[in-house]
Amino acid sequence: MALCLTTALAHVGLVFLHVAPSNVVSQRFSAQVDAWIYPFFEQNWRLFAPDPDSVNRQISARTAHTAPDGSVQVSGWVDLTAVDASAIEHNAFPSHTSQNMLRRSWTSYVELHGGDDVPRSERAVMMQRYLRNIAADRMTEQDGKPFENIQLRVVTLPVAAQGSTDRERRAAAVKNAETRLLPWWKVAPDA
Repeated sequence: MALCLTTALAHVGLVFLHVAPSNVVSQRFSAQVDAWIYPFFEQNWRLFAPDPDSVNRQISARTAHTAPDGSVQVSGWVDLTAVDASAIEHNAFPSHTSQNMLRRSWTSYVELHGGDDVPRSERAVMMQRYLRNIAADRMTEQDGKPFENIQLRVVTLPVAAQGSTDRERRAAAVKNAETRLLPWWKVAPDA
């Protein structure tokens, strides 16, 4: 009971220091506060001022495994976004995590890396690992085969204008689609 109470009080204190205006205490312990908050307890105002996505993203992954004979075996692409969508499609009470974990990790990755996939801060490195681990976990669930490397592909499709026909939507999506291929990432056995 004492451990639960201590953990709850520490959590409330750290969240308070994160959302409070900058002060001597929050500045002195900023590294510890950030280590506790990111990426799981991040606070933002999107609940009160939502900024809905104006694009649809299809995040896919593939893996690579070095066979005993030295050849590299690359899997086919697995649409991780479609897996998430199917998990919530007929669920009356879908998990918030199922709906947003992959999407939010990608959004944070793009915000911190820009277009060149080079991390420029410790937080960017952390978000890269977070995205890689989510993809690796999902690929392990899908396939179950061992792999040492993983690669992501993100296809961004603009949301069609209201009142467009299906044919116009498909044509606009194909014409305006952007594909981003991330570099191969090494996956540790314990990641």
